[in-house]
Amino acid sequence: MKNFFSNFFGRNNDPKSIVSFDVIDSIYASLYNEENRFEFKMKGIHDTVSVNLYSFPNSFNNEDAQNEIKKAGFENAYEVLNELYKKLNIGAISEEDIQAELEYDYIHIQFYTEPPTPEMKKHLKHVLHNFAIFFCCTNSLETNDFRILYNNSYFLDYTRGILDTEYIDINDPKNDVQKIGFKEFERVLQGICQHLNIAIPENVNLPSDENLLPEEVELTQEIFEEFIKLVSRGNVDEKLLQKQSKKLLKNFKKESKEYHEIVANHWSFFESIDCWNSDWKFDPEDAEYFISEMIGEDLNFEYPEETYSHDLFPYIQSALEKRNLELMTYDTHGDNYLFFVANKNDVDRILELSELTKIEINQL
Repeated sequence: MKNFFSNFFGRNNDPKSIVSFDVIDSIYASLYNEENRFEFKMKGIHDTVSVNLYSFPNSFNNEDAQNEIKKAGFENAYEVLNELYKKLNIGAISEEDIQAELEYDYIHIQFYTEPPTPEMKKHLKHVLHNFAIFFCCTNSLETNDFRILYNNSYFLDYTRGILDTEYIDINDPKNDVQKIGFKEFERVLQGICQHLNIAIPENVNLPSDENLLPEEVELTQEIFEEFIKLVSRGNVDEKLLQKQSKKLLKNFKKESKEYHEIVANHWSFFESIDCWNSDWKFDPEDAEYFISEMIGEDLNFEYPEETYSHDLFPYIQSALEKRNLELMTYDTHGDNYLFFVANKNDVDRILELSELTKIEINQL
């Protein structure tokens, strides 16, 4: 059951905006009446979009959450909710309603974007965005409005995480992270509606004219051949291309649950092309030598003294960019890197094929 309180903000129901009550309430109804949590893939979004319907106090009626509440200095979930309502200028829950154990629902949406600035890219591969949507009433006794709390931190302690959010106006980002996050939030809402088969009102200005859900693609040997050609920059003979593409496809179809079995086949492939296997610690001289070997020409790059390992990536990439190249890595999930060099124009397609083939490629 939804319960709401009056506030003093204007309503969030611009009929032309996808970030409006009509759209948000449709998503809520689907979550409430059908599946209350799900994850889905979406074009242009790293990993998955996570959508959860939570409620106070029920979602916090477990030992871990109760410990988090006490650790945060509160006695119960209602006190936490009232703390959030202060940020949203929503009236506090009365003692009478607490004793009646009424439930108060909210939607939590999480997704990742690329870091918005070159400086951030030196330290982060992706930025997490959290949007917590709370319903309320504006000049009405019925539900007709919502307010959003936001942060871009990981919720390792969920209670602390939700308490550290801030009220935001989706049309007024305060920095580059919020700017890209708020813009993508509009696309994510459209993606959620497509995933849930929710009809978006015709008068809404859609963020995108395309289908935001990935098309179902049947994995074929030709797809693996394309992947091999791109990560090897075409430096692979036909016999090896056929052999490795067949092997990778066979490995994919086996759907092995043992990670080491999957990786063994991936390693076999990467060993057949120009790559560099290094532990997490490497010197700039090593990088210059091995990358020069991979690209077939001397690569020298400038870097500050006492700079090593991952701190070298921005300087390496800057030098490679002049050659329209980019250093990438296969994610070994271990204490080592497996590097290769790709043509910069091919990077987006390599990442798309990485998703399809389950061969985990990362940008640096």
